[in-house]
Amino acid sequence: MSSDERDLEGDPEPVVDADDVPEIEEGRYLYCLVRAEEDAALEIEGIDGEPVSILVEDGIGAVVHACEGIYDSADLAQVKRWLVRHQTVIDEASERFGTPIPFQFDTILRGDDERVREWIDGERATLERALSGLADHWEYRVEVVEVDPVDDEALIERDDRLQELRAKIDDSEEGTAFLLEKKLEQRLAAVRANRRESATDDLEQRLAGEAREVHSLERSPSASLSDEVADDGDGDGGETLCRLTLLAHEDDEGAIGSILDDVAATDGLEVRFTGPWPPYTFAPELGGDGTEGSGS
Repeated sequence: MSSDERDLEGDPEPVVDADDVPEIEEGRYLYCLVRAEEDAALEIEGIDGEPVSILVEDGIGAVVHACEGIYDSADLAQVKRWLVRHQTVIDEASERFGTPIPFQFDTILRGDDERVREWIDGERATLERALSGLADHWEYRVEVVEVDPVDDEALIERDDRLQELRAKIDDSEEGTAFLLEKKLEQRLAAVRANRRESATDDLEQRLAGEAREVHSLERSPSASLSDEVADDGDGDGGETLCRLTLLAHEDDEGAIGSILDDVAATDGLEVRFTGPWPPYTFAPELGGDGTEGSGS
């Protein structure tokens, strides 16, 4: 099973109302933070072709470009292009310097280069812990989909309470049967929810033996990069049984893939595995104190 799908999906963040757009005379757009030497550089263009630089303060580098405002547009295609470029810069920094602390799209620090260095110093204790703790670890996303969901009749055959309700419906008058049908629908929903919960718990336990952290996500796909990582979102439909995000050492990716291969071997199940991603979900919360934009 391959884990090198890197497509962004979903719709971008809703655009900011014009009256709410903050004015920024001078700022630095933040892509990520990395371990870096004083002369570190990246040969890559940022959003809108802006030159990317690395501002280093005592071993911690901020990958940035100079800007004078946030990136806001009613053109959703444009916003998606910005999202892709944002991720591309972080990917390049990851290749060069190892696991970064990534920022969400459109996080901007007010001020010049010196202000960024001051901010790094002010957050140094948090940043040092994060960079050390996340070193060589990456985020992976897992979605288990039942491509041929079990129909209601099959669930009824497997559940005594559902069979009992069905029998009562068949023997009841119209008014009573209507109320019993509502109970049948509620029971079916509960049975499906229990199946999803059981599948999630079982997979979480198995993955926890290889990953450092495992967390369950909402079953609906993420809507934007603000959900830290965009998932593939493609497929042939079906019912999502569970969605997980995990933090794992790069050396454990193969073991995780083997577990997921076992799950995917089950008839009717499809596993969607994406990564490695920068650890958006597992990075410390940073921002405030002069940051602006939809990602602050």
